[in-house]
Amino acid sequence: METSLDKAITFFRFEDLRIYLKALDYIDWVYKKVNDFPATGTISLSASFYNSAQSIALHIAEGSARNKTQFIHYLKMAKSSVRECVVHTAMASRQDLFTASDSEESRNQLMEMTKMLGALIGSLQRSAGIVDNDDD
Repeated sequence: METSLDKAITFFRFEDLRIYLKALDYIDWVYKKVNDFPATGTISLSASFYNSAQSIALHIAEGSARNKTQFIHYLKMAKSSVRECVVHTAMASRQDLFTASDSEESRNQLMEMTKMLGALIGSLQRSAGIVDNDDD
């Protein structure tokens, strides 16, 4: 028998998406890393990096409430946010705020999310009969 708590947990479809959960993990990772940045001169990078990481999950959540075509659009926006995080990772690395290991870990997580987003976009396009040669 399904309880009201079970219904509340599964009410929002996006919460069952693995890519959404990966995005939340990445937000946590970025938050921990930017909190280690020195207080002076990095406030803008910290805030921008954190906002870009959040945008990945936010676009997935927002798009999930839309039709397939709109959901695909929001997933592509999530991929754009992933690319923003790639740039933030490079900036943090160049400023010696990230170790080589930090940069590699960030990039690996971002590559995984890009692949997952691409697979979900492809699946939605096939099920909706959408032909899109744009590899974004």
